[in-house]
Amino acid sequence: MTSVHTSAHGPAEEKAGEPAVDAAARPERSRARGGPFEPPERPIAWAMLSRAVSVPLILGLVCFLPAVIAAQPGTGVRDSAYWLQLVLTCYAGARLATMILSTRRRLLQGVFWMFVYIAMGVAPFAQVVIEQTPTPMVGPRQDLITAIAMVLVGCAAFDLGALLASRRPLRRRTPSARSTGGGPAVAHPVRLRLLVVLAFAASAFYVLKLGGPAVFFTSRQEINETVAASGVVTEGSNVGSAFIKGFGQVPALLGLLFYTRRLATSYRARRTPSTVLVWVALVALNLVVNNPISNARYWFLTVLMAFVFTAFPSSAAIYRTVLATGVVGALVVFPYADKFRYDEGGQRPAQSASVFEPLVTKDYDQMVMFANTISWVDTRGHTYGRQLTGSALFFVPRAVWSGKPEDTGVRVGQWMGLRMTNLSAPLWTEFWVDFGASGVIGGLALIGYGAARTDRRYALAVTRAGPGPGSVLAIAAPLIAGYTFILLRGPLLQAAGKLAIAALCLLLISTFREQRAGRRR
Repeated sequence: MTSVHTSAHGPAEEKAGEPAVDAAARPERSRARGGPFEPPERPIAWAMLSRAVSVPLILGLVCFLPAVIAAQPGTGVRDSAYWLQLVLTCYAGARLATMILSTRRRLLQGVFWMFVYIAMGVAPFAQVVIEQTPTPMVGPRQDLITAIAMVLVGCAAFDLGALLASRRPLRRRTPSARSTGGGPAVAHPVRLRLLVVLAFAASAFYVLKLGGPAVFFTSRQEINETVAASGVVTEGSNVGSAFIKGFGQVPALLGLLFYTRRLATSYRARRTPSTVLVWVALVALNLVVNNPISNARYWFLTVLMAFVFTAFPSSAAIYRTVLATGVVGALVVFPYADKFRYDEGGQRPAQSASVFEPLVTKDYDQMVMFANTISWVDTRGHTYGRQLTGSALFFVPRAVWSGKPEDTGVRVGQWMGLRMTNLSAPLWTEFWVDFGASGVIGGLALIGYGAARTDRRYALAVTRAGPGPGSVLAIAAPLIAGYTFILLRGPLLQAAGKLAIAALCLLLISTFREQRAGRRR
């Protein structure tokens, strides 16, 4: 007995009053605490690598790509909108390079700057140069200048919020608080199994409601038509279909993420056949309900990023690769990834004479929609919280709330007289509609603060010194990071449903009894 006790708790650990860690865990713990256990080879190697890639990366994002776009032939004039857009593109490129080269994994901040660089920087800059936009701009040129300036101010506010968060130390929990239920949130084992059962039941109902698995491998158009014919959509309200799709997809994804983390971090789980079989079944389930054929590209991007960051929670190389290749994918792959949106008769042929043409003819309408939203607000005034309230109360049917606000993008599209109103409403526009410039500055500052705090806590949660395989934050942070694309693209009313379902599921399976979490390793 004495020998067993000695191997489990060495003298140093007993003196510190902490559980022992094996040799493989010491580098992770040293990074969390800033201790001396990190071997010298990795910092030296990374320093050499960072010097090798930092200069071309920064030059490519900040200088080369904007210069190539500026040299494209077009009829755009070089007025204030041009120069402001150029400044915004370079600023976002510099911040994205900082996120990629950072020694810390900053999931939420990194995804934020990747979205801003592509959707609010590179694409609108190409549109200004070529003088062509995916959606017509109905207001004066000054509204576009205001939109670009407010996006730039909002980005600065985001950085300010992140800076304030970095100045505030994370609260350390005492041993007494941990033992009485004050530790980090972890998944309760019984409730997690119930979540998996709910996932299979809800997804099975979703699949059967739409006529079987085959329809999920046709097109998004077929899915939408099947949902409309299923009777769950009432006139003027999509609450029913949103709940069926949300519960058919989100619990299945969460179950897969939790079991993926368990397999990735627990040797015992990988040696347990039942855990592996459940994971395989969840993979098959997600291939049906969350595949890229029948789902929106932004949702599949959420699924992919959440899975990758969960499967490789402590890999800095994966984090940097995702951010770096995300720029290339957004420029080259994403505009053509809607191949399965329509059936064969309704597909739009890809016609592109330049790599930048998809940026001005397809998906990236965020900046011009912000300009149109400013024009719309000028004609009717601000709503002072009404639009955000409608997004928060997305679950209330219109039959109950007759004056429930519509999607911001839909309202602006109707005002513009467009037949197709499935338009974006980036987060900046949601704040602008309700509270104007003060809303944009305050809202983005709060988001920057929350993102930075979450990133710091996530960095601790994915280490072996963290709460273990059942960490809720280790699942929630990658999921939110992937879903950030949907939240930033908007409208919020459309994005709120799945996010709320995910939050509800995580809340129901969470427990704060950290001592019990240790037994599930």
